[in-house]
Amino acid sequence: MLRPYKTVSSARDAFWLLEKIMAISFGGLATGLDTNSLVTQLLQMEKRPLTRLENDKAWNSNRLVAFGQFEGKLQSFLTKVEDLDSAADLQPKKATLSADSFFKATAGTEALPGSYQVEVVSLAQVEKEVSQGYADKTEKNFGTGTISLTVGDADPVEITLDAENNSLEGMMKAINDADAGVTASIINDGTGSPFRLVLTAKEVAKAITLDVSGLAGGTYDNPAFTETQTGRQAHVRVDGINIYGNGNSIKDAIPGVTLDLAKAEEGTKTTLTVATDEAAIKKKIQAFVAGYNDVVSFVTKQSVIDGSAGGILKGDAGLNSIKRRLQDMLVSAVDGGGSLKTLSQLGISSQKDGTLKLDDAVLTKAIQENLGDMAGLLAGGDGKPGITTGLKDYLKSVTHTTDGLYAGRKTSINSNIKRLNKSIEQTNARLEQREKALRSQFNALEKLVSAMNSQGAYVSQQMEMLNNMWSR
Repeated sequence: MLRPYKTVSSARDAFWLLEKIMAISFGGLATGLDTNSLVTQLLQMEKRPLTRLENDKAWNSNRLVAFGQFEGKLQSFLTKVEDLDSAADLQPKKATLSADSFFKATAGTEALPGSYQVEVVSLAQVEKEVSQGYADKTEKNFGTGTISLTVGDADPVEITLDAENNSLEGMMKAINDADAGVTASIINDGTGSPFRLVLTAKEVAKAITLDVSGLAGGTYDNPAFTETQTGRQAHVRVDGINIYGNGNSIKDAIPGVTLDLAKAEEGTKTTLTVATDEAAIKKKIQAFVAGYNDVVSFVTKQSVIDGSAGGILKGDAGLNSIKRRLQDMLVSAVDGGGSLKTLSQLGISSQKDGTLKLDDAVLTKAIQENLGDMAGLLAGGDGKPGITTGLKDYLKSVTHTTDGLYAGRKTSINSNIKRLNKSIEQTNARLEQREKALRSQFNALEKLVSAMNSQGAYVSQQMEMLNNMWSR
């Protein structure tokens, strides 16, 4: 006859059995319930506050990103404003050449418009002196004593050769250490006596003289130098006037113009024309308009207009305040010391959507006929501020790293995100405990039902045994 593992003969035994059974986790084996699914569904309902917290955090994070984008547009517009903030910025010049073989020309804002005939007579170069060849550069075969090095009209420099440095390499190092305005080097010309000492002046038009008569003894002849390149200044003629320079970049030949010499050919003239760079001015004005439009368009997209949903920053008073302030500043008249008072006189007009439109024909006329007053309108003049003066100051204030719009919003939003992170952490901890409690409750139910089923099976078995005994 089969016997159960333990006969439950008392309430104490029943509790003992239940305790052993509860140490095992069941997944609906006893009740037939999908307890895992039930726990998941119950937790999903209780996770709704967590979902709201996470959505709030994402919303705040996205707002911070959007404020950062707006800050970038304001900073970019500020750069465009600063490009128009001085009269020099608004009066660029360009230099054009009839041929570019002999020199390049760069015109500064102070250059005077005009035409010039430029002839490059000679390029600047330094003097070079080369010694005869020697079979070895390290053997100490020269005499000892003193050599005297003179560069240009400077005082002679005395250089000592002794038993430690009376080689070609030693002489080279001694000359370089003397720092007398000459660079010494050794070349190998590939002949039987290939090593030759080369002296190169550090400045143009400076003659080199090396007196080696103070050396005595040795098996090598004292070095005798041959001039291979004559030192001379750069030489140009501008409209027949001879001009010299100590380098191949000459800045004083034409006021406001730098000539970078590349090739000399006496007798050949190049026509250099200096004129106002209209294209450069237009490019700056166009960039200014585009920068402003970028700011205004961003604010407009965030706003609810004609039933649109708007952007994540909709309703933010700071954005709309900046937009209104910029619009007011651009339509206001200013007295910059000239005849032009408003941007409309430069062909800049406001559109229905708040953006600006530029009329190229009007701008071209203003540049060609009234450039000085245009500079006054934008950058100011005669001690009076222009439009860009106020714009620059305002944009610097709203983009200030401490007191600006983005700085303030960033502090506030990061504070909100920190608070939400703490709430999310606390909610996750509570849900984790809640899940443990639910699973414990369902496991207890399963174990209780399992224990009852086991007890029922035992009772049925005992009844069957009694029936069998009585039936005999």
